[in-house]
Amino acid sequence: MHHPSASPERIDTAVFDNAAQVSGAVAAEIAQIIRERAAEGKSCVLGLATGSTPTGVYAELIRLHAEENLSFANVVTFNLDEYYPMDPQALQSYVRFMNEHLFDHVDIDPANVHVPNGEQAVEQVSDYCRRYEQKIRDAGGIDLQILGIGRTGHIGFNEPGSARDSRTRMIWLDGLTRLDAASDFFGIDNVPRRAITMGVGTILDAKRVILMAFGENKAPVVAQAIEGQISPAVAASYLQEHPNATIMLDAAAAAELTRFKSPWLLGTVDWDQALIRKAVIWLARRIDKPILKLTDGDYNENGLQELVASHGPAYEINLDAFRALQASITGWPGGKPPRERRPGDIIRPKDEIHPKRILVFSPHPDDDVISMGGTLGRLADHGHEVHVAYQTSGNIAVFDDDASHFVNFVIEFNRMFDIDDNRGLELESRIEQFLKNKQPGAVDSPEVQQIKALIRREEAKAGARYCGVCEERLHFLDMPFYETGRVRKKPLSDQDIRIIIDLLEQLKPHQVYAAGDLSDPHGTHRTCLAAITTALRQLADRDWMSPCEVWLYRGAWQEWEPQQIEMAVPLSPQELTRKRFAIFKHESQKDKALFPGIDEREFWKRAEDRNKATANLYDALGLAEYDGIEGFVRWHPDTPL
Repeated sequence: MHHPSASPERIDTAVFDNAAQVSGAVAAEIAQIIRERAAEGKSCVLGLATGSTPTGVYAELIRLHAEENLSFANVVTFNLDEYYPMDPQALQSYVRFMNEHLFDHVDIDPANVHVPNGEQAVEQVSDYCRRYEQKIRDAGGIDLQILGIGRTGHIGFNEPGSARDSRTRMIWLDGLTRLDAASDFFGIDNVPRRAITMGVGTILDAKRVILMAFGENKAPVVAQAIEGQISPAVAASYLQEHPNATIMLDAAAAAELTRFKSPWLLGTVDWDQALIRKAVIWLARRIDKPILKLTDGDYNENGLQELVASHGPAYEINLDAFRALQASITGWPGGKPPRERRPGDIIRPKDEIHPKRILVFSPHPDDDVISMGGTLGRLADHGHEVHVAYQTSGNIAVFDDDASHFVNFVIEFNRMFDIDDNRGLELESRIEQFLKNKQPGAVDSPEVQQIKALIRREEAKAGARYCGVCEERLHFLDMPFYETGRVRKKPLSDQDIRIIIDLLEQLKPHQVYAAGDLSDPHGTHRTCLAAITTALRQLADRDWMSPCEVWLYRGAWQEWEPQQIEMAVPLSPQELTRKRFAIFKHESQKDKALFPGIDEREFWKRAEDRNKATANLYDALGLAEYDGIEGFVRWHPDTPL
């Protein structure tokens, strides 16, 4: 962790390599205060949050309870918020969330647990909220409050415009907040429009506050809350006034803070090649100039005097940065075979083995074509033995109407060809009835889950086939952590990791590609990547691992910045069109996906726009002009994630 002296940060901020380290640190602090209060014979009052951010903290607290005798007998809890109206047993209920993620696994007294009640009559809510505040006061106030942060900067459900002294109350949810919650409710139409939340003032009354944030998608609002002015437009910015508040971030969520985005503006830095390259690209984009046209004056006038003084002149700095970017561009992602080499070509290490065995991991059944469809096609065209491993079934992301369509097709097919199978007819009838009577957001029956998985599987085959990958080289792993039938998944297990290890050992690939866009709002990409990196680290001593390259792609949710890209694969107009049509093969995700996230564009449109934007950026920096570029970052076993 690093705190620059001239920092514009207005809140104490700690940055860790990854989310697991943040969760461990927060859980350790919670455990310490619980034990201190217990030693004094006092209760420990915790303010708790829901959502994907604190789940790692709760998992670690459960481990501490099971393995290190951490008792919750003296703990009193108050949750931040709850949707209204909300049945406590509903899948989306925060009561259920807290039970599943923490309370059912520790020795807390149920009488000491408080979650806002989403069931009461609307005319009783005001009195209830006053009583909730009184209960917090009667308990002695909150010792430690943990928070996440929403895309609108909200803490709890304190939406933009919430007052500094606001208290527990009913509020209307912002449109963006409801959009972010749409996946949990299987569609925005099912998301409640109201919620009960602790107020900003209630949160600020806590003796200690920790706000956590993970992922690139949180970086802009995190920077606003930490470095911007206090504003009702970003409720989290009120934490600047708290005497004992800390923001704890993973590296991705901290990316927009000045100390990481442009640390040279804060004072002296230790210049290495990576930081120099980042500074040069930052400067070129800031003043809209190609790299090779930057002058000493440009550096001096934009806070980079120290760089040009110690590593100048500008011409030499520009040339080094330009050559590094130029070297990242390759039309041969699997290496260039001897027959294609020309006099003067640089022979790279990856060129020695040709053709290669290549394993592409795809978290969902469409991430392969969305994020690296152009490269996938090129690898197949170049004669490599390309395998694709679909890590999850993707079965929750299929509309009920699509499942009904296929069930009806089978019924009509059987009728047309006089296929009389009583068991089949009975099953079809049962599935049809289930879908007809299914409530919004309810978990699918096992048969419907299987049908939806089959739909995604056949689409994956069609998309991969369009890119030139034969069906015999497709692997459907159906990792167990995903198979809950719900948006919320199980924790990664040894069984999940064993599936990845077995496939890697079977194929012994020369190249591995995996999804590195951790902004996936449902966390599946992050979990899938953790399974791969854990497996690769366990296999580090295998002979085949020594020459194996591991590349991370992005595209569905985020794109790599140019200074991060280590392999840029240019795409022609024809290759972009081929990629688009491969994505179209995923018909259940076409036009309107069930879980589109916060980006309203279709997946093919996002991918194409990002590929074109990367190409345009390379062009603006003075590199060759391409129609699109897919970017990749090399992963090493010591890379923090």
